[in-house]
Amino acid sequence: MEKTRKLTLTAMMVAIGTMTSNFFFIPIGFTKVFPVQHFLNVLSAVLLGPYYAVLQAFSVSLLRNLMGTGSLFAFPGSMVGALLASLLFLKTRKLYMAFAGEVFGTGILGAILAYPIAAVLLGQKASLFGFIPLFIFSSIAGALIGAIVLSIFVKKQSAVLTNTSLLKK
Repeated sequence: MEKTRKLTLTAMMVAIGTMTSNFFFIPIGFTKVFPVQHFLNVLSAVLLGPYYAVLQAFSVSLLRNLMGTGSLFAFPGSMVGALLASLLFLKTRKLYMAFAGEVFGTGILGAILAYPIAAVLLGQKASLFGFIPLFIFSSIAGALIGAIVLSIFVKKQSAVLTNTSLLKK
């Protein structure tokens, strides 16, 4: 896919992620969980590659923060998740590896990277028992949605390719 198309798709994902953050979230206690961001991380990781996945994650995090719907914690977590999802998918070409990369990258590594900021802003107890589990839950929910949507897309795409190749014979 050419650069212009990849940038256009990245911009569309950023717009979708930024706009939907006001409407599609799961309120849990003192925070909101945004699975759409993790869904977009998996999508951009599989469809566009590492550079565009990180660009998309950074842009959505920045815009959501500017709109007041984001979180400082999303910057390191989301970008690490998008990058790891993309690299694991490129290495294996397996959708479940993109899911695992997003969950491990955002949910675990991202939570560890963001923990010092969360501990200062929220307190150590709230960070350990609230912030980290919610970060993991959010990444699992969004990455699972992304993996399901992509697997449906791949099945439909291969069915279309099979049917058209049968017509050519």
